[in-house]
Amino acid sequence: MADAAPRLKSLVEQLLGAPLPVRIRAWDGSESGPPGAPALVVRNRRALRRLLWKPGELGLVRAWVSGDLGIDGDLYTALDLLAGLIWERGEDARSLSQAARDPQVRAAVRGLARMAGPFPPPPPPPEEVRRVRGHLHTRRSDRRAISHHYDVGNDFYEIVLGPSMVYSCAYWAGPGSTLEDAQRDKLELVCRKLDLKPGQRLLDVGCGWGSMAVHAAREYGVSVVGITLSQEQAVFARKRVAEEGLTDRVEIRVQDYRDVTDGPYDAISSIGMAEHVGAERYLGYARDLYALLKPGGRLLNHQIARRPQKDESAYSVDVFIDAYVFPDGELAPIGSTVTQLERAGFEVRDVESLREHYALTLRRWVANLEAEWVRAQRLTSPGRARVWRLYMAASALSFEHNRIGVNQVLAVRSPESGASGMPLRARTWGG
Repeated sequence: MADAAPRLKSLVEQLLGAPLPVRIRAWDGSESGPPGAPALVVRNRRALRRLLWKPGELGLVRAWVSGDLGIDGDLYTALDLLAGLIWERGEDARSLSQAARDPQVRAAVRGLARMAGPFPPPPPPPEEVRRVRGHLHTRRSDRRAISHHYDVGNDFYEIVLGPSMVYSCAYWAGPGSTLEDAQRDKLELVCRKLDLKPGQRLLDVGCGWGSMAVHAAREYGVSVVGITLSQEQAVFARKRVAEEGLTDRVEIRVQDYRDVTDGPYDAISSIGMAEHVGAERYLGYARDLYALLKPGGRLLNHQIARRPQKDESAYSVDVFIDAYVFPDGELAPIGSTVTQLERAGFEVRDVESLREHYALTLRRWVANLEAEWVRAQRLTSPGRARVWRLYMAASALSFEHNRIGVNQVLAVRSPESGASGMPLRARTWGG
């Protein structure tokens, strides 16, 4: 008799002390749970071994990435339901270990272990980062982290990002806009905030596939230096610059921001890069960019932010993101970012939240990936494609529910005279 699903449901509810809001479909074809709800598909016993060996988020993610666990039904609904039950309750290894003192919980774990089959557990999926001992955010460790995330194939990113090849929050006139229009509007917004003019020099920190550099040079007549730590991004960006006939105005370098010495620049854009810097290095990052600007020069820092915590020393990077998506990445509250920029000498002139815009962007990226799912898996690996689908969908929900945000901070290296060069009513941005 096929009864794995009802047994699993009973044991998991016993373990968590709450009813499961999703259905369970097990490897033997059995199913149990609320009718009409998305189904958590447990494809084999190996998924249980992963969960028992690494309780909480890491075990769930390893099972997802390996394909041992899946979801049948709307992914966003399922993640919302599971977030309320697991992640937002803090069901990590420590809390489950403490709960294991309860006889009922111990009995549930023993029951799951019997269903899981013989240990030891399977190894982590190959897509998981292999940690190397050493200090965070050295030039070497940053190159390694950037390569893990970005050097997965330009063809894969073209599927996800579409023709714009912009890997940051778009700027939406409305939900009916196209992704390409919204990304063009974001680049336009950045250029207007920086008040770019022909003949000026722009440094684009973390230039990605060259979209900002090309747009600024073509539309505003500036000379651009774009820097990235990704070899694959640089190859793509250089080809793009050549095709646009902009080689005389755009230079793409594989270079760390700490190694740029050819200032001063009239303006600096840093779009979706500062999340890789780290809290300990952030003041140094801000000071380096300040030193590269001429007096009166502007910085546009576009960065994801998290909500502040009561005890900031307790902040830790999300396990899934750190192990599979952005190794060593860190998020800071927007107040901390503004403070660090001001400590470096900048005058912060404008902060604009684009939180809802990122949710819309991520949902479009997920739709792009799902539309070419088979090809995306072939270009990278099935596990890597599952990582990207999960992280983008979960991130969209986090932006929608105000768990994280994204902000554009416009700052000026105001001269001693105090003449910032900013208009009295800046929010029109010349548009």
